[in-house]
Amino acid sequence: MTEILVQSGMGEQVPPAARVVEHPAWPVLKDAVEQIRPWQSTDGSIDLRAEGAPAAADAEAAVARIVTAVEELSPLLPHDAAYHEALMKDLTRWAESGFEVPDFLDSLLAFQPAANRADGLQHLVLFPMYTQNGNPDRNLEAVVLRMVWPEWLSELERTRYDNPLFCGIKFEDFTAGYDTNSAVLFPETIAVREAPERFTWGGIFCDREAARFRRVTEAAVETLGLELPEDIAAMVHDQTRCEEAFVLWDMVHDRTHSHGDLPFDPFMIKQRQPFWMYGLEELRCDLTAFKEAVKLEAEGVPQARDVQYAVLFDRMFRFPLTGDRNRNYDGLGGQLLFAYLHKHDVVRWTDNKLFIDWQRAPQVTNELCAEIETLYRDGIDRPKLVHWFAGYELVSGFLSPHPGSKWAKGPDALDLTLPPRKLVDDVLPDEFPLSMFYEALSKKLKNVIASTKGITADSAERVAA
Repeated sequence: MTEILVQSGMGEQVPPAARVVEHPAWPVLKDAVEQIRPWQSTDGSIDLRAEGAPAAADAEAAVARIVTAVEELSPLLPHDAAYHEALMKDLTRWAESGFEVPDFLDSLLAFQPAANRADGLQHLVLFPMYTQNGNPDRNLEAVVLRMVWPEWLSELERTRYDNPLFCGIKFEDFTAGYDTNSAVLFPETIAVREAPERFTWGGIFCDREAARFRRVTEAAVETLGLELPEDIAAMVHDQTRCEEAFVLWDMVHDRTHSHGDLPFDPFMIKQRQPFWMYGLEELRCDLTAFKEAVKLEAEGVPQARDVQYAVLFDRMFRFPLTGDRNRNYDGLGGQLLFAYLHKHDVVRWTDNKLFIDWQRAPQVTNELCAEIETLYRDGIDRPKLVHWFAGYELVSGFLSPHPGSKWAKGPDALDLTLPPRKLVDDVLPDEFPLSMFYEALSKKLKNVIASTKGITADSAERVAA
């Protein structure tokens, strides 16, 4: 492998570090974190008076081992020197406070991975946090990761899809909170005394996304008897190609939350809305990535065709069947995409086999994107509740609502004297149940989907071997 130089946080050129996970201090750090995690409460504190709590000296000794390990590992990562220094201070202060609710704002502000997106650059990250789609409690978590920022992606971000906060990342190793379905590292999840004025980075693990996409897609294709074009079949069996597809998909998706004709705050922060509105927003961002990939394919970008089929297959096969049925907005978006394509005769389920019209798929998928964009543009001139009903009408035009739904009966079935946020309580947990097709497919794929918990590229390859 050609040795490359990367920029340190001080601006000088440094040689690539040895793998952090191969240093003897890493397992020490990891073991100490795992020792502390069961002692922590939901908010990240340790109640030393609770039954079964550790002695204060034992908790302090575990934190001291972490601090020493960070100190030993930090020279491998000179670009993170300021962060590791602040981290050791935050850890020490937490122990000195008697393990109250942790506050790692200082180290969060010092961690700036988006400022240096060099491909292959390692980071050792440790925070008290919850892991989205993983552990809901704010436990200490440690993860060693590498940046995924190839030159072709950097050029697209610089010239076309400006997203200065986005970090494509992949796992080296992690503690128990990431032995889950979580595939993101977001600053919003970290325990701090107050939220920063603005967040400066967000990371998505493209290797985990690619690995679980491959496993579920392979199983779905076999189960459904779907015949793939030769190049797409090759992509599904190629981890590197899938990672490249996902990092491009994620970069465009991420920026789309704040681009376009938006009738509400990007990311819908601090808003209480019916879950189909969240489902439409996530689907809009995915379909925008799809639409851009169609353009990029025409311009000769090699990863663009892979993005299109990653969006289609992940949305149609994995999303509807992942998680429970309690206001599952990503599942809803996947159901809607399949139903839209089915209604427009792009996908057909006949003779117990799935057929896809590969030539028409891009056009019709872009038509669904256009319908959602029209909904949003019109929503700028609508009251909130009217916009919610318009969203419901779009979804229910393709998916059958639950027969007991008040929202399906229209405005007359709801108490419109209540503020809109109160009417969210009338939304059923499973407002749009799975179709018979997905009910049957779920029985075939549920074990495969469950097996992707904690998956990484390495673990996927070991199973395949």
